[in-house]
Amino acid sequence: MGKKIGVILMTTLLMLSTVVGLFGLTDTASAAAKTDPTWEKIKKSGTLVVGTSADYAPYEFHTTVNNKDEIVGFDMAMAKEIAKQLGVKLKIVDMSFDALLGSVTTGKVDMVIAGMSDTEEREQEVDFSTSYFNDANVMLVKKNQLNQLKTVKDFKGKKIAAQVASTQYEAGETGFPKSTIVALKKITDEATQVSQDKVAGAIVASTTADSYVMQSKQFAISPIKIPNNTKGSAIAMPKNSPVLKSKVNKIIKENVLGAPMKKWKAEAIKTMTKKESFFDKYWPYFVKGTYFTLGLAVIGVFFGVVLGTLIALMKISNVWVLKALANVYIEFVRGTPLLIQVFIVFFGTQIIGLNVAGFVAGATAMSLNSAAYVAEIIRSGINSISNGQTEAARSLGLSKKQAMRYVVLPQAVKNILPALGNEFITVIKEGSVVSVIGVGELTFQTSLVQGVSFKPFTPLMITALIYFILTFTLSRLLGLAERRMAKSN
Repeated sequence: MGKKIGVILMTTLLMLSTVVGLFGLTDTASAAAKTDPTWEKIKKSGTLVVGTSADYAPYEFHTTVNNKDEIVGFDMAMAKEIAKQLGVKLKIVDMSFDALLGSVTTGKVDMVIAGMSDTEEREQEVDFSTSYFNDANVMLVKKNQLNQLKTVKDFKGKKIAAQVASTQYEAGETGFPKSTIVALKKITDEATQVSQDKVAGAIVASTTADSYVMQSKQFAISPIKIPNNTKGSAIAMPKNSPVLKSKVNKIIKENVLGAPMKKWKAEAIKTMTKKESFFDKYWPYFVKGTYFTLGLAVIGVFFGVVLGTLIALMKISNVWVLKALANVYIEFVRGTPLLIQVFIVFFGTQIIGLNVAGFVAGATAMSLNSAAYVAEIIRSGINSISNGQTEAARSLGLSKKQAMRYVVLPQAVKNILPALGNEFITVIKEGSVVSVIGVGELTFQTSLVQGVSFKPFTPLMITALIYFILTFTLSRLLGLAERRMAKSN
């Protein structure tokens, strides 16, 4: 009897310990599911940072609201609703579409809302919410060529445009094996190439294609059927963000799908099709772009000259280590594209824990790039001054540093002024590269105007004229400065 009681007690204790253990595991799992790094970051900052590529009307595009530039569209209406439901402020970061995934994986943005399709390849890099919008792929063509471009065979041997890193590009490769697929950064670039007969057609989402057809009589949609092997448009978030993903999915289900999305889409189309004078509506974009372009150029050249002078002095130094470091820096910077350097600064600073804004990252990259070229210009200018100048200065009691500062460098500046002026002009034009990370310089603003006005060519001509005025004016000012210096000689 005693043994039976003992067995019963032991069995009861084991069952109790098992139940307690299960509860403990459940509590641990619940605690783990209550937070994740991305959600903690959002709560701590009180701001939801959303990355997008605002050249994709009516999903997201720029417009003027109360004389201020604003990113609108049904994607952005959804972003506002998500931020509202999460109880945080909303910050929109606009950049090139192919930079969005890199931004969310490195933590530059908390999520991406840009009509991005959920695919198996992208799921390896980021987490996706449930789909909030399904859009078919269609072929945008010129209206006067519609009768000749109705089947896959009609595109044999022809070029087809698609956005880089998009599902439309993948659809083009699989659905049109005998055509050449041209990868372009922006939808506006695709429309421009279609309108100029550079490509036979462009694969775009049907909603965007409808927008172009509504706004321009030169476009039409081919009846050809294009497969869309995606799960629909979804919100991209960093990996291992279960809490944020759960909250976003709940908001999409309760506050986005159905009537709200229909309403936002109708409002976006209404805003997009509003008739206004082209210059009255878009001149602020060109003014803003010019301002940013000049700002980038001035910062790039100023710090480029300061750093370039230091590197030039290091290169002509007798200290082997300084000379080696200068040579390595110059060769590396001159041997890599500025675009790669912009990405390295923009994403690299985030990896080491520095959340640097796009303008700061772009200006830094341009300064570092300019420094390498300025260093060689200054070095050649210093070498153009005869050694007799230095020897004469030293014989008068000046130290080596004083001779360089007061005698050699002032004469070298006169010799290298034309080259420095050319570098300034080059930097003005190279500023267009930083548009990929969302810096609002002139080329970036031009793309915005193309996207919202559906006029692919006119904004380009206006921008070309602005660049010409800037560079021509600077050239004349440099010529005046050179003539005055020549008189002083």
